[in-house]
Parts: sequence; structure tokens; C-alpha cells
Amino acid sequence: MSNSTVPRTTTEAKTPARTPAASGDAEGRRGRGGKKSGKLGLKLRFRRDRALILMTLPAILLILVFNYIPILGNVVAFQDYDPYAGDNGFVAIFNSPWIGVEQFERIFADSAFWHAVQNTLVLFFLQLVLYFPIPVLLALLINSVVRPRIRAVAQAVMYLPHFFSWVLVVTVFMQIFGGAGIIAQTLRQHGYEGFDVMTDPEVFKYLVTAQTVWKDAGWGIIVFLAALSSVSGDLYEAAAMDGAGRWRRMWHITLPALRPVIALLLVLRVGDALTVGFEQLLLQRQAVGVDASEVLDTYVWWNGIRNQDFSYAAAAGLIKGVVGLALVLIANKVAHLMGEQGVYKK
Repeated sequence: MSNSTVPRTTTEAKTPARTPAASGDAEGRRGRGGKKSGKLGLKLRFRRDRALILMTLPAILLILVFNYIPILGNVVAFQDYDPYAGDNGFVAIFNSPWIGVEQFERIFADSAFWHAVQNTLVLFFLQLVLYFPIPVLLALLINSVVRPRIRAVAQAVMYLPHFFSWVLVVTVFMQIFGGAGIIAQTLRQHGYEGFDVMTDPEVFKYLVTAQTVWKDAGWGIIVFLAALSSVSGDLYEAAAMDGAGRWRRMWHITLPALRPVIALLLVLRVGDALTVGFEQLLLQRQAVGVDASEVLDTYVWWNGIRNQDFSYAAAAGLIKGVVGLALVLIANKVAHLMGEQGVYKK
């Protein structure tokens, strides 16, 4: 007998075996109604990501309760709001009379408002110029340290003030730079005249910037060090073999790796331009006076809480929010023009 095998038919030869994985992929590529699509169906995606969804539900609820639902209260900016017009503050919204844009006209005619805007912008530009580059420089300095233990200790020491409250930060600066602080007492003991930086309105904006740098620079260091950790060491070795020195390696490898993070944080910082530290300035308001410490946040608080002019304060806060949103969109557009992603893609 011949040992020749029976040849397979043409259909069997051309049709590959259908594995379970291939079957599952084909089902996953089908959308609703059995149509093929490039995305998974809603049920399949929910089944796949249900653990992550359940983990994010508490954060979503917190954001809804404390960030999005209060947005509805902005309607009082167009009312003459009276909190006693109802059984509670929510019912009072429906019983308060509508006055249109009268509150906004009051704000734009108020010289104290424009003075607060001026102080806010001055503090923002000072912090942008003096504070923003410092975390980048410190991250580069720490990243250049060879010994991991020294690097970890330096990083922990710089990051520690981030957990301090503003009450503690202002107290520390008062004990050092105040009229009864360490420096002033040391100068008096040696026959020199002491000084009090904490009550000097002329240097208050620099004092606030120094407090911000000391407290929050450590957080920026963490972010930039995380970006530097993604840079392959092979790039530095290849550049060193090609004769590139330390400065050239930093300029052509390190800084380009940090550029996306710098662009993102810069966009967020510009969007936060009208928020320069409510608690920090409120704590030092009496020491330096209103003219030096009044910013938009304290202005809104003073008129809304202390004077109980809630509609006026809501209108000022709404102006601040709209301007902040516009600044984010403009800064993000500039980031796109520079080739960076920014907060969101194009």
C-alpha cells in the first residue's frame, strides 16, 4: 500500500484554526449591534475597568460635592442676595430679587478691587520669575549627586516644609526675621540696630515669595526628579563618548526631557495667576496693612464673609474664575505652538 497522505481540501488549507483568543478579540472588536469597530463595547470596558472605576468613585463624589455643585451658587452674582429671605440659604436664592449685572458694575467702579488686582499680579509675576525656576535648578542639582543616600536625604529635607501649615511657616519666618527674631536680637547684642522684615510693607511681596519658595519648592523637585528618572542613562553615556561635557549633556539631554513637564506646570501656574495664597496673606494682613497684603482672595473674603455682601463677593469670584480659565486656554495654546502637549492635546 502507498504511504501517501490524503491531501487537504482547498478550503481547509486556506482556513486557519480559530483560537479562543482570536475569537475573543473578534468579539471585542464588535460594537453594539454586532458591528465591527476599533473600540471595545461599553459593557466590556466596564467589566474590564470596574475595579478602577470603583476606586475613583470617592474622588469623583468629592469633586462633585465640593467643586461642581457649588458652581450653581454663582447665580447670586446676578441677585441682591439675602440669606434671610428663606428658611435656609438655598431657599433664599429663589426668593432674592434679580438685579442683572449691577454687582459687576459696582466691582469695576471700586478702586479697592483694582488695587487688589494689582497686588495679585505683582505677586504672581514675582513668584513666576523667582519661584518657578528654583525647583528645576534644585532637581538638577540633586540629580547630579552620585551617592543615592545623600540624594535621598537632601530630597527629604527639601520636601519636608511642604507638609507644614501656613501658620507654622509664618511663625518660623517671624522667629527668624521678625523684630524679636534671632537675627535682630543677634545684631542688637553686637551693637547694631535691629530690623523687622515681617512688618515692612515695602519688602512684603519678596517675603511672601520667599515663604512660598521654602514651603513648596520641594514638591516641584519631586515632579522634576520623576521626569528625570525616565531619561535613559545610555543617552548620557553616548554623549560622553562623543565628547560632550556636563553642561552640554544637561542642555541637550536633561532640559529637553524636562520641557514637557515645565510646559505643563507653567500652564497650570498661569491659570492660577489670580490665586496667590489666601491663608498666607490673611495671617500677615494686620502686620503689614491692607494696602500691601490685599489680593483678590482676601478681597472676596472680606466683602463676602466679613461684610456679608455675598452677591458682590460672588461676582468678584466669578470674574476671577473666568479670567483664570481664559489664561489656562491661552497658555495651553502657546504650549501647543511650542510643540508641547500642555494640559490637553490639540
